[in-house]
Formats: sequence, C-alpha cells, structure tokens
Amino acid sequence: MKKLLFALTIALFSFTETTAQVEYKVVTSVESIVPSGLGRSRIISANEDKDFKEYTSTQTEDNNKRNKSNRSDIRVKDYDETKLLNFYNIAGIRFQNIAANDAVIASKINDMVAEGWELAFVTSAVESDSGRDDGQGIFITRYLFKRNK
Repeated sequence: MKKLLFALTIALFSFTETTAQVEYKVVTSVESIVPSGLGRSRIISANEDKDFKEYTSTQTEDNNKRNKSNRSDIRVKDYDETKLLNFYNIAGIRFQNIAANDAVIASKINDMVAEGWELAFVTSAVESDSGRDDGQGIFITRYLFKRNK
C-alpha cells in the first residue's frame, strides 16, 4: 500500500506544472495610409535585447536619480525589416496591397509559431489624415509573442 501511495505521489508531482520562465518578443507592422502611395510600410522585429532599466530614471522633486544614458544608446541597430505594400496608390485604396500584406504578416506569424513562439496579444492604432493639409498617416499593429525559455 505504501508503494502505491508513493507511486501516486510521484505521478501527481510529475504532472504538476512547474513555473517556467517566459520570454516575450514584440513584432510591429507599420502600414502607410499616405495618399498616392508615397509612404513606407514595413514589419519591424528587433534582433537584440535592451534592458529598460538602463533608460529609466526616477523622477522626484529633487531629481536625485538621473539616468546618465543618451537617447542614442536606446536605438536598436540589429533588426529585421520586411517590406510591405502601402494601402494607397495614385488611384486610391488598393485592396490587393492589403491582401498581400495580410499574406506576408501571416507568413511572419506562422514562422514565429514554428520557432516555438505563441501569439499572445495583438493591439493596433491609427494615426490618420486629420484634414485637408495633413496628408500623413500610419496604421500600426503590435504583435506580442511569448514562449517558455
């Protein structure tokens, strides 16, 4: 009976989920909504890690703890840039370009899933043309992936 109880206890602990360390990766797509197809659309994925603590300062009344890093230190110079098509061309909105971008973005997501990443969250925003004289705009989407280390 003791052997059975011992075996059940070991079996129970072997199926208990351990706390695994998780890493996250953000991939961003920026799609131009500038009229006449003049903008640039890309998928951006950083290949180097940054520690936010190096660029964070504590703001107090005295400003005792100032961050000594330069803004140029934050820049990532090792990243992948995948070309996408713009939403607009000379004739206006181009639905073939949207379908092409969907296919490229899905390919990126599928590739990351094959590398063990799980798509955890997606968020998007638009900065669009705000009037006759603006002529600027982007559609930005951030894909947050996670995987166990």
